[in-house]
Amino acid sequence: MNPTLRTTSWLSVLLALVLSLLSAAAYGGDWPQILGPNRNGIATDEKLADRWPVGRAKVIWHRETGSGYPGVAVAGGKLVLFHRVDDEEIAEGLDAAMGKPQWKAAFPTTFRSDYSSDHGPRCVPVIHEDRVFLYGAGGNLHCLAMADGRKLWSRAAQKDFGAPSGYFGAGSSPIVVDDKLLVNVGGDRQEAGIVAFSLDKGETLWKATRNAASYSSPIEIMHGGMRQVIFVTRLQTLSLDPANGKVHWSMRFGAPGPTVNAANPLLIDGHLFLSASYGIGAVYAKLTPEGPKVLWKNDDVMSSQFTTCVAKDGYLYGIDGREDIGEAQLRCIDPKEGKVIWTKDGLGKGSLILADGKLIIQTTAGGLHLAEASPTE
Repeated sequence: MNPTLRTTSWLSVLLALVLSLLSAAAYGGDWPQILGPNRNGIATDEKLADRWPVGRAKVIWHRETGSGYPGVAVAGGKLVLFHRVDDEEIAEGLDAAMGKPQWKAAFPTTFRSDYSSDHGPRCVPVIHEDRVFLYGAGGNLHCLAMADGRKLWSRAAQKDFGAPSGYFGAGSSPIVVDDKLLVNVGGDRQEAGIVAFSLDKGETLWKATRNAASYSSPIEIMHGGMRQVIFVTRLQTLSLDPANGKVHWSMRFGAPGPTVNAANPLLIDGHLFLSASYGIGAVYAKLTPEGPKVLWKNDDVMSSQFTTCVAKDGYLYGIDGREDIGEAQLRCIDPKEGKVIWTKDGLGKGSLILADGKLIIQTTAGGLHLAEASPTE
Protein backbone atom coordinates (compact mmCIF):
# COMPACT_ATOMS: atom_id res chain seq x y z
CA MET A 1 0.00 0.00 0.00
CA ASN A 2 1.12 3.54 -0.60
CA PRO A 3 1.64 5.81 2.41
CA THR A 4 1.86 8.92 0.26
CA LEU A 5 -1.58 8.64 -1.34
CA ARG A 6 -3.97 10.99 0.44
CA THR A 7 -7.68 11.63 0.19
CA THR A 8 -6.88 15.33 -0.13
CA SER A 9 -5.30 14.85 -3.55
CA TRP A 10 -8.26 12.81 -4.81
CA LEU A 11 -10.71 15.53 -3.74
CA SER A 12 -8.66 18.22 -5.47
CA VAL A 13 -8.53 16.17 -8.66
CA LEU A 14 -12.23 15.36 -8.69
CA LEU A 15 -13.21 18.96 -8.15
CA ALA A 16 -10.86 20.29 -10.79
CA LEU A 17 -12.19 17.72 -13.26
CA VAL A 18 -15.72 19.07 -12.84
CA LEU A 19 -14.67 22.25 -14.62
CA SER A 20 -11.68 21.27 -16.74
CA LEU A 21 -13.00 18.10 -18.34
CA LEU A 22 -16.78 18.06 -18.39
CA SER A 23 -18.55 20.28 -20.87
CA ALA A 24 -20.87 23.00 -19.63
CA ALA A 25 -23.96 20.99 -20.55
CA ALA A 26 -22.80 17.69 -19.07
CA TYR A 27 -23.36 16.39 -15.57
CA GLY A 28 -21.38 13.60 -13.94
CA GLY A 29 -23.13 10.39 -13.02
CA ASP A 30 -23.15 8.65 -9.67
CA TRP A 31 -20.01 6.94 -8.36
CA PRO A 32 -21.49 5.13 -5.34
CA GLN A 33 -18.72 2.64 -4.56
CA ILE A 34 -15.16 1.65 -5.34
CA LEU A 35 -14.38 2.00 -9.07
CA GLY A 36 -17.88 3.20 -9.89
CA PRO A 37 -21.32 1.67 -10.44
CA ASN A 38 -19.99 -1.59 -11.90
CA ARG A 39 -16.70 -1.72 -9.96
CA ASN A 40 -14.72 -1.72 -13.20
CA GLY A 41 -13.35 1.83 -13.22
CA ILE A 42 -15.50 2.88 -16.19
CA ALA A 43 -17.64 6.02 -16.20
CA THR A 44 -20.34 5.60 -18.85
CA ASP A 45 -22.23 8.32 -20.75
CA GLU A 46 -19.66 10.99 -19.89
CA LYS A 47 -18.23 13.60 -22.26
CA LEU A 48 -14.73 14.91 -21.60
CA ALA A 49 -12.61 17.53 -23.28
CA ASP A 50 -9.72 16.25 -25.38
CA ARG A 51 -7.06 18.16 -23.47
CA TRP A 52 -6.41 20.08 -20.28
CA PRO A 53 -7.30 23.77 -20.26
CA VAL A 54 -4.48 26.22 -20.86
CA GLY A 55 -3.00 27.24 -17.55
CA ARG A 56 -4.23 26.07 -14.19
CA ALA A 57 -7.66 24.48 -13.92
CA LYS A 58 -10.05 26.50 -11.78
CA VAL A 59 -10.84 24.77 -8.49
CA ILE A 60 -14.54 25.02 -7.63
CA TRP A 61 -14.04 24.03 -3.99
CA HIS A 62 -11.58 22.14 -1.86
CA ARG A 63 -11.04 21.11 1.72
CA GLU A 64 -8.31 19.59 3.85
CA THR A 65 -8.78 16.01 5.04
CA GLY A 66 -7.20 13.61 7.46
CA SER A 67 -5.41 10.34 6.72
CA GLY A 68 -6.67 7.36 4.75
CA TYR A 69 -6.76 5.90 1.24
CA PRO A 70 -10.48 5.81 0.37
CA GLY A 71 -11.81 7.61 -2.63
CA VAL A 72 -15.10 9.41 -2.18
CA ALA A 73 -18.50 7.93 -3.02
CA VAL A 74 -21.09 10.08 -4.82
CA ALA A 75 -24.83 9.56 -5.35
CA GLY A 76 -27.78 11.87 -5.90
CA GLY A 77 -25.67 15.00 -5.68
CA LYS A 78 -24.21 14.01 -2.30
CA LEU A 79 -20.63 13.07 -1.59
CA VAL A 80 -19.39 10.86 1.27
CA LEU A 81 -15.86 11.35 2.54
CA PHE A 82 -14.31 8.76 4.88
CA HIS A 83 -11.07 9.69 6.64
CA ARG A 84 -9.28 9.71 9.98
CA VAL A 85 -8.48 12.62 12.29
CA ASP A 86 -6.52 11.79 15.45
CA ASP A 87 -8.23 8.77 17.05
CA GLU A 88 -11.49 8.91 15.12
CA GLU A 89 -12.59 7.57 11.76
CA ILE A 90 -14.95 10.17 10.37
CA ALA A 91 -17.62 9.99 7.68
CA GLU A 92 -18.90 13.27 6.28
CA GLY A 93 -21.75 13.99 3.92
CA LEU A 94 -21.13 16.95 1.61
CA ASP A 95 -22.97 18.67 -1.19
CA ALA A 96 -21.04 17.42 -4.22
CA ALA A 97 -21.52 20.61 -6.25
CA MET A 98 -20.23 23.15 -3.75
CA GLY A 99 -18.75 21.11 -0.91
CA LYS A 100 -21.14 22.40 1.73
CA PRO A 101 -21.10 20.11 4.83
CA GLN A 102 -24.39 18.33 5.50
CA TRP A 103 -23.61 15.84 8.27
CA LYS A 104 -20.77 14.21 10.16
CA ALA A 105 -20.42 10.90 12.04
CA ALA A 106 -17.33 9.90 14.04
CA PHE A 107 -16.19 6.53 15.37
CA PRO A 108 -13.32 6.00 17.83
CA THR A 109 -10.44 3.83 16.61
CA THR A 110 -7.23 2.48 18.10
CA PHE A 111 -5.94 0.85 14.90
CA ARG A 112 -2.30 1.42 14.01
CA SER A 113 -0.55 -0.18 11.05
CA ASP A 114 2.80 -1.83 11.66
CA TYR A 115 3.77 -1.37 8.01
CA SER A 116 2.59 2.12 7.07
CA SER A 117 2.66 5.62 8.52
CA ASP A 118 -0.97 5.96 7.40
CA HIS A 119 -3.40 4.31 9.81
CA GLY A 120 -6.50 4.28 7.66
CA PRO A 121 -9.25 3.98 6.77
CA ARG A 122 -8.75 2.04 3.52
CA CYS A 123 -12.20 1.19 2.13
CA VAL A 124 -14.33 3.37 -0.14
CA PRO A 125 -17.82 4.01 1.31
CA VAL A 126 -20.71 2.09 -0.27
CA ILE A 127 -23.86 4.10 -0.94
CA HIS A 128 -26.96 1.97 -1.42
CA GLU A 129 -30.39 3.61 -1.67
CA ASP A 130 -30.91 5.55 1.57
CA ARG A 131 -27.90 4.11 3.42
CA VAL A 132 -24.14 4.33 3.41
CA PHE A 133 -21.88 1.53 4.63
CA LEU A 134 -18.39 2.04 6.04
CA TYR A 135 -15.63 -0.46 6.81
CA GLY A 136 -12.85 0.95 8.96
CA ALA A 137 -9.21 -0.09 9.03
CA GLY A 138 -9.74 -1.79 12.40
CA GLY A 139 -12.44 -4.01 10.93
CA ASN A 140 -15.43 -2.13 12.33
CA LEU A 141 -18.51 -2.03 10.11
CA HIS A 142 -20.99 0.86 10.25
CA CYS A 143 -24.31 1.72 8.61
CA LEU A 144 -25.52 5.34 8.42
CA ALA A 145 -28.60 7.05 7.07
CA MET A 146 -27.56 8.81 3.88
CA ALA A 147 -29.86 11.76 4.51
CA ASP A 148 -28.45 12.92 7.83
CA GLY A 149 -25.58 10.62 8.85
CA ARG A 150 -27.57 9.06 11.66
CA LYS A 151 -25.92 5.88 12.98
CA LEU A 152 -28.19 2.89 12.34
CA TRP A 153 -25.96 -0.02 13.38
CA SER A 154 -22.35 -1.09 13.88
CA ARG A 155 -20.51 -4.41 14.03
CA ALA A 156 -16.97 -5.13 15.25
CA ALA A 157 -16.51 -7.59 12.39
CA GLN A 158 -12.81 -8.39 12.79
CA LYS A 159 -13.15 -8.82 16.55
CA ASP A 160 -16.37 -10.84 16.37
CA PHE A 161 -14.91 -13.34 13.91
CA GLY A 162 -11.29 -13.43 15.04
CA ALA A 163 -9.77 -11.82 11.96
CA PRO A 164 -6.15 -10.61 12.09
CA SER A 165 -5.46 -7.02 11.06
CA GLY A 166 -3.01 -8.02 8.33
CA TYR A 167 -0.32 -5.69 7.02
CA PHE A 168 -2.46 -2.57 6.69
CA GLY A 169 -5.75 -3.34 8.43
CA ALA A 170 -9.08 -4.02 6.72
CA GLY A 171 -8.98 -2.85 3.12
CA SER A 172 -11.51 -4.80 1.05
CA SER A 173 -14.55 -2.61 0.33
CA PRO A 174 -17.84 -4.46 1.02
CA ILE A 175 -20.46 -5.09 -1.65
CA VAL A 176 -24.28 -4.93 -1.48
CA VAL A 177 -26.19 -7.76 -3.13
CA ASP A 178 -29.98 -7.81 -2.64
CA ASP A 179 -30.62 -7.40 1.09
CA LYS A 180 -27.10 -8.37 2.17
CA LEU A 181 -23.77 -6.67 2.74
CA LEU A 182 -20.97 -9.09 1.85
CA VAL A 183 -17.61 -8.48 3.54
CA ASN A 184 -14.19 -10.08 3.09
CA VAL A 185 -13.64 -10.25 6.87
CA GLY A 186 -10.96 -12.94 6.93
CA GLY A 187 -12.13 -14.49 10.21
CA ASP A 188 -10.65 -17.80 11.30
CA ARG A 189 -13.50 -18.60 13.68
CA GLN A 190 -16.58 -20.57 12.57
CA GLU A 191 -15.55 -20.39 8.89
CA ALA A 192 -15.98 -16.62 8.72
CA GLY A 193 -13.63 -15.70 5.89
CA ILE A 194 -16.53 -14.06 4.08
CA VAL A 195 -19.58 -12.89 6.00
CA ALA A 196 -23.03 -11.67 4.89
CA PHE A 197 -24.72 -9.04 7.07
CA SER A 198 -28.33 -7.88 6.82
CA LEU A 199 -28.70 -4.35 5.50
CA ASP A 200 -31.38 -3.34 7.97
CA LYS A 201 -29.84 -4.42 11.30
CA GLY A 202 -26.34 -5.75 10.56
CA GLU A 203 -27.23 -9.26 11.68
CA THR A 204 -25.07 -12.18 10.53
CA LEU A 205 -26.91 -14.05 7.76
CA TRP A 206 -24.25 -16.53 6.67
CA LYS A 207 -20.51 -17.24 6.90
CA ALA A 208 -18.30 -19.04 4.39
CA THR A 209 -14.68 -20.24 4.03
CA ARG A 210 -11.67 -19.85 6.28
CA ASN A 211 -9.88 -17.61 3.80
CA ALA A 212 -7.85 -14.72 5.14
CA ALA A 213 -8.79 -11.29 3.83
CA SER A 214 -7.10 -9.39 1.03
CA TYR A 215 -7.20 -5.75 -0.14
CA SER A 216 -9.12 -6.62 -3.29
CA SER A 217 -12.82 -5.74 -3.41
CA PRO A 218 -15.40 -8.26 -4.68
CA ILE A 219 -17.53 -7.94 -7.81
CA GLU A 220 -20.97 -9.27 -8.72
CA ILE A 221 -21.41 -11.06 -12.05
CA MET A 222 -24.00 -12.99 -14.04
CA HIS A 223 -22.52 -15.96 -15.85
CA GLY A 224 -24.12 -19.10 -17.20
CA GLY A 225 -27.50 -17.92 -15.96
CA MET A 226 -26.19 -17.84 -12.41
CA ARG A 227 -25.51 -14.80 -10.26
CA GLN A 228 -22.18 -14.96 -8.46
CA VAL A 229 -19.90 -12.79 -6.33
CA ILE A 230 -16.18 -13.11 -7.08
CA PHE A 231 -13.79 -12.59 -4.17
CA VAL A 232 -10.01 -12.44 -4.33
CA THR A 233 -8.87 -13.38 -0.84
CA ARG A 234 -5.39 -13.70 0.63
CA LEU A 235 -4.47 -16.86 -1.29
CA GLN A 236 -7.57 -17.79 -3.28
CA THR A 237 -10.05 -16.52 -5.85
CA LEU A 238 -13.53 -17.95 -5.45
CA SER A 239 -17.13 -17.64 -6.57
CA LEU A 240 -19.97 -17.56 -4.04
CA ASP A 241 -23.73 -17.74 -4.22
CA PRO A 242 -24.77 -14.43 -2.58
CA ALA A 243 -28.01 -16.00 -1.30
CA ASN A 244 -26.38 -18.54 1.01
CA GLY A 245 -22.59 -18.35 0.73
CA LYS A 246 -22.23 -21.64 -1.14
CA VAL A 247 -18.84 -21.82 -2.89
CA HIS A 248 -19.27 -22.58 -6.60
CA TRP A 249 -15.54 -22.86 -7.29
CA SER A 250 -12.17 -21.72 -6.00
CA MET A 251 -8.68 -21.45 -7.47
CA ARG A 252 -5.28 -20.64 -6.06
CA PHE A 253 -4.16 -17.04 -6.51
CA GLY A 254 -1.53 -15.28 -4.44
CA ALA A 255 1.52 -16.33 -2.48
CA PRO A 256 2.43 -16.58 1.21
CA GLY A 257 4.87 -14.15 2.73
CA PRO A 258 4.99 -10.35 2.39
CA THR A 259 2.59 -10.17 -0.57
CA VAL A 260 -0.67 -8.34 -1.25
CA ASN A 261 -3.66 -9.06 -3.49
CA ALA A 262 -5.23 -5.63 -4.02
CA ALA A 263 -6.56 -5.22 -7.58
CA ASN A 264 -10.21 -6.11 -8.16
CA PRO A 265 -11.07 -9.12 -10.33
CA LEU A 266 -12.40 -8.27 -13.78
CA LEU A 267 -14.93 -10.12 -15.94
CA ILE A 268 -14.23 -9.63 -19.66
CA ASP A 269 -16.47 -11.40 -22.18
CA GLY A 270 -16.86 -14.52 -20.07
CA HIS A 271 -13.23 -14.50 -18.97
CA LEU A 272 -11.73 -13.72 -15.59
CA PHE A 273 -8.65 -11.48 -15.29
CA LEU A 274 -6.61 -11.30 -12.08
CA SER A 275 -3.40 -9.44 -11.38
CA ALA A 276 -1.03 -8.87 -8.47
CA SER A 277 2.57 -7.87 -7.96
CA TYR A 278 5.13 -9.48 -5.59
CA GLY A 279 6.02 -12.20 -8.09
CA ILE A 280 2.41 -13.34 -8.50
CA GLY A 281 1.59 -11.83 -11.89
CA ALA A 282 -1.59 -12.14 -13.95
CA VAL A 283 -4.07 -14.92 -14.72
CA TYR A 284 -6.52 -15.03 -17.62
CA ALA A 285 -9.12 -17.79 -17.42
CA LYS A 286 -12.28 -18.79 -19.24
CA LEU A 287 -15.25 -19.27 -16.93
CA THR A 288 -16.93 -22.64 -17.42
CA PRO A 289 -19.74 -24.39 -15.49
CA GLU A 290 -17.00 -26.34 -13.68
CA GLY A 291 -15.05 -23.21 -12.81
CA PRO A 292 -12.26 -21.17 -14.41
CA LYS A 293 -10.07 -22.77 -17.07
CA VAL A 294 -6.70 -20.98 -17.03
CA LEU A 295 -5.61 -19.96 -20.54
CA TRP A 296 -2.39 -18.26 -19.46
CA LYS A 297 -0.60 -16.95 -16.41
CA ASN A 298 2.73 -15.18 -15.97
CA ASP A 299 4.49 -12.32 -14.21
CA ASP A 300 5.57 -10.58 -17.43
CA VAL A 301 2.39 -9.02 -18.83
CA MET A 302 0.66 -7.12 -16.01
CA SER A 303 1.61 -7.23 -12.32
CA SER A 304 -0.61 -4.78 -10.44
CA GLN A 305 0.49 -3.75 -6.97
CA PHE A 306 -2.90 -2.20 -6.24
CA THR A 307 -4.27 -0.66 -9.46
CA THR A 308 -7.24 -2.35 -11.15
CA CYS A 309 -6.98 -2.35 -14.94
CA VAL A 310 -9.74 -0.86 -17.11
CA ALA A 311 -11.02 -2.51 -20.28
CA LYS A 312 -11.82 -0.93 -23.67
CA ASP A 313 -12.45 -2.66 -27.00
CA GLY A 314 -10.77 -5.88 -25.94
CA TYR A 315 -7.65 -4.29 -24.46
CA LEU A 316 -6.68 -3.66 -20.86
CA TYR A 317 -4.94 -0.54 -19.55
CA GLY A 318 -3.21 -0.60 -16.21
CA ILE A 319 -0.06 0.09 -14.20
CA ASP A 320 2.50 -2.68 -14.00
CA GLY A 321 5.09 -2.94 -11.25
CA ARG A 322 5.62 -1.73 -7.74
CA GLU A 323 6.13 1.67 -6.20
CA ASP A 324 8.69 0.51 -3.65
CA ILE A 325 10.87 -1.53 -6.02
CA GLY A 326 11.94 -0.57 -9.53
CA GLU A 327 9.79 1.65 -11.74
CA ALA A 328 6.08 1.26 -12.41
CA GLN A 329 4.86 1.53 -16.01
CA LEU A 330 1.61 2.39 -17.76
CA ARG A 331 0.70 -0.47 -20.09
CA CYS A 332 -1.77 -1.61 -22.69
CA ILE A 333 -2.12 -5.38 -22.95
CA ASP A 334 -4.10 -7.84 -25.05
CA PRO A 335 -5.57 -10.26 -22.49
CA LYS A 336 -6.67 -12.75 -25.12
CA GLU A 337 -3.11 -13.20 -26.39
CA GLY A 338 -1.41 -12.54 -23.09
CA LYS A 339 0.98 -9.98 -24.55
CA VAL A 340 2.05 -6.40 -23.97
CA ILE A 341 0.97 -3.98 -26.71
CA TRP A 342 2.82 -0.91 -25.46
CA THR A 343 4.54 0.40 -22.34
CA LYS A 344 5.05 3.99 -21.21
CA ASP A 345 7.72 4.78 -18.64
CA GLY A 346 7.98 7.77 -16.37
CA LEU A 347 4.52 8.04 -14.82
CA GLY A 348 5.18 5.94 -11.75
CA LYS A 349 2.54 4.26 -9.61
CA GLY A 350 -1.05 5.47 -9.51
CA SER A 351 -4.69 4.74 -10.25
CA LEU A 352 -6.85 5.26 -13.31
CA ILE A 353 -10.40 5.35 -14.58
CA LEU A 354 -11.86 5.34 -18.08
CA ALA A 355 -14.35 7.92 -19.37
CA ASP A 356 -15.28 8.96 -22.92
CA GLY A 357 -12.53 6.73 -24.33
CA LYS A 358 -9.90 8.48 -22.25
CA LEU A 359 -7.77 7.50 -19.29
CA ILE A 360 -7.67 9.79 -16.26
CA ILE A 361 -4.54 8.81 -14.37
CA GLN A 362 -3.50 10.12 -10.98
CA THR A 363 -0.06 9.21 -9.76
CA THR A 364 0.87 8.82 -6.12
CA ALA A 365 3.40 11.62 -6.62
CA GLY A 366 0.48 14.01 -7.28
CA GLY A 367 0.53 14.17 -11.08
CA LEU A 368 -2.67 14.11 -13.11
CA HIS A 369 -2.65 12.86 -16.70
CA LEU A 370 -5.22 12.65 -19.49
CA ALA A 371 -4.54 10.11 -22.23
CA GLU A 372 -6.38 8.45 -25.10
CA ALA A 373 -7.12 4.79 -24.42
CA SER A 374 -5.65 3.52 -27.66
CA PRO A 375 -3.85 0.27 -28.47
CA THR A 376 -1.71 2.24 -30.96
CA GLU A 377 0.32 4.19 -28.40
